[in-house]
Amino acid sequence: MNKSLRFMAVPTLALAALALSGSPAMAADASYQSTLKQINGSAGSGTVTVDVMGNQAHVVLKVSGLPATFMDAPYPHVQHIHGGAKGVCPDPSADKDGDKVVSTTEGAPSYGGIVTTLSTSGDTSKAAGLDLKVAGQGASYTVDRTFELNAETKAALESGTAVVVVHGLDPATLSAAGQAAKSDLVPSLPLAATSPALCGTLTAGQMKMPAGGANTGIPSEPGSGTDTGALAIGGGLALVALAGGAYAVRRRNAAA
Repeated sequence: MNKSLRFMAVPTLALAALALSGSPAMAADASYQSTLKQINGSAGSGTVTVDVMGNQAHVVLKVSGLPATFMDAPYPHVQHIHGGAKGVCPDPSADKDGDKVVSTTEGAPSYGGIVTTLSTSGDTSKAAGLDLKVAGQGASYTVDRTFELNAETKAALESGTAVVVVHGLDPATLSAAGQAAKSDLVPSLPLAATSPALCGTLTAGQMKMPAGGANTGIPSEPGSGTDTGALAIGGGLALVALAGGAYAVRRRNAAA
C-alpha cells in the first residue's frame, strides 16, 4: 500500500507544480492604439500604440509617406499626444480663416492641447512640443520609447480623449493662401511646418499576453478576485483531489 501511495503522489505533485508554473508574467495595465488618418491633404500614414504599466508608458509610433525635406534638410516632424477636448480629429470645417488648411490652433477644439510630446529622445513635456532637434526626421521614421506618464495624459487615455497628432505638411500641396500664410505657432516658419498632417484617437484595445505567458482562456479583470496564480493553485488542488480519489478506489479494489 505504501508503494501505491508513493506512486500516486509523485505524478500528482508534478502536475500541481506544472499548473503553478503556468502563471504568466505581468502584462501591461492597459493598451491603446490608433491608425492615423490624413489631414490637410497629407499623403502620409501611420500607426501608434501606447502600453501603460503603472506610471510608465511605452509608445511605438511608426509613420511613412510624409514630406522628406524642408529647406534642404530632413523635414522635422513634431508629434504629440493631445487631450482635454473632444478627443476627435478635426474635419475641413475646422478651417475658420478660409485658407483651406486646418492649423494646429484651429484643430485644438477637437483634439485639445499637448499633454505629452512624443519626442525621439529626452524631454516629453509640453515645453518640448516645438523642439525640432528631437522631432521625427524625414519621410519615414519610428519613435519607440518609454516615458513617465503624467496625470493629464493618463486622464486623457482613460477618458478616451487622447489624440496623437503628427505635424508637418508639404507646402506645395497647399492652397495659394496656405502657402503664403505663416505658422500660427512659430511665425518665423511657414504654416505648413507646424500644421497637422496625421491624426488618430487612441482607443483601448485587447490586453497583450506577455511572451511565454500561459493562456488559460479565462479573463482576469482588476477587482474581480480572479487571477491566473489562483487559477493555477486551484488546478493543482483539483489534481491532488482527483489523485486521492483514484488512490481510494485502488485501495477498495485491493481490499475486495
